[in-house]
Amino acid sequence: MANSLRAAIAGLGSFVPEKVLSNAYFEKILDTSDEWITQRTGIKERRVVSEGQSTVTLAVGAAREALAQAGMSADELDMIICATITPEMPLPTTACVIQAELGVKDIPAFDVVAACSGYVYALSIGDQFIRSGAYKNILVIAADVLSSITDYEDRGTCVLFGDAAGASVLVPSDDEKGVMYTVLHAEGSGWDYLYVPAGGTRMRGTAETIANHDHFIKMRGRDIYKFAVEKMQWLLGDCLEKCNLKPEDVDMVIPHQVNIRIIASAAKKFNFPMDKVFVNIDKYGNTSAASVPLAMAEAWRQGRIGPGSTVILAAFGAGLTWAGAVIKF
Repeated sequence: MANSLRAAIAGLGSFVPEKVLSNAYFEKILDTSDEWITQRTGIKERRVVSEGQSTVTLAVGAAREALAQAGMSADELDMIICATITPEMPLPTTACVIQAELGVKDIPAFDVVAACSGYVYALSIGDQFIRSGAYKNILVIAADVLSSITDYEDRGTCVLFGDAAGASVLVPSDDEKGVMYTVLHAEGSGWDYLYVPAGGTRMRGTAETIANHDHFIKMRGRDIYKFAVEKMQWLLGDCLEKCNLKPEDVDMVIPHQVNIRIIASAAKKFNFPMDKVFVNIDKYGNTSAASVPLAMAEAWRQGRIGPGSTVILAAFGAGLTWAGAVIKF
C-alpha cells in the first residue's frame, strides 16, 4: 500500500501584508520611474510588513487558511515544514515558532532554506515522507519578509522584492491525484550571484557591517537573469518529458514570480499561451519562497485551477537552486 501513496494537496492558503509599496513610492526616493520598473520587471506594486509583523505572522495567516480549506484542525497535523530565507530569528527554527502559534504539540517541525525554490523543495520533502508511509498530514509553508534584507538605497534590487506567505496541506492519496513528479537541483558555485554577506559565521554582525549595508541582498543582476531564463525553460521541458505531457495536457504553469520577461520567454519556447501561465508579479513582486504557493492559492481562488487540473510548478533562486513539480489536483 505504502508504495502506491503520494501527497495530494487538500488545502491552499496565502497571506500578504496590507501595506503597499507602489512604483510611485520608488519614484520619490530613487532615480527611477514606473515605466522603467514595469517595462523591465512587470512589477507595479509589492506588499511589505508593518510594525509588529514578521515571518511567523504571515506564515500562520497562510497556514490557517490552508487548514480551513482542507477542513482540518491544526492538531490533526503530523509535521510542519517551513521554507524561508528570512527566519523569525537565528534560533530556533521558524517552523517551531509556527507550531507554537498554531497550538500543536509533539510533532516534527523544521525549516528548509532553498531561497526562491524553497516551496518546491519543501513540497518534495513532504511528498517523500507521505510516500514512505511515515507521516500523513503535512503542513508545507513558504514565508519570506524580503523587506528585512532589502537595501532601499540600491536602485537595482529594491524595486524587486516583497513580503508574503503561502501554504498547503498535504494528505495521502492512493489514486492518480497528487504530486506526480518533483525535481530538485543546485549549483553552489553560483552562490555569489545572489547573497547576503553578513549575519552568518563568515562575516559576523558589527557596527561596520551595518554601516556597509552588508546585511542586505547583493545581486549580480545579469548573471541571475541569464540563469533564470535557462532554468525556467529547462524545468518546463523536464516536467513535460518526465510526465509524458504535451503543453495542451497542462492546465496551468505556475512559475516563480521573478520577472515577466523571463516567464514570457519560457512560455513562448514551449508554445504555452500566456493565459495558461499564472502571473501575479505585478501585484506582489518577487516574494522568494512564498511566490509559487501564493500564486497557486490565487489561481485556485480565481477558478483558474481546480479539481482535475494538471499544474506545473517551476522555481529557481539563490544557491543557485532550481526545482520543479507536476501536480494533479
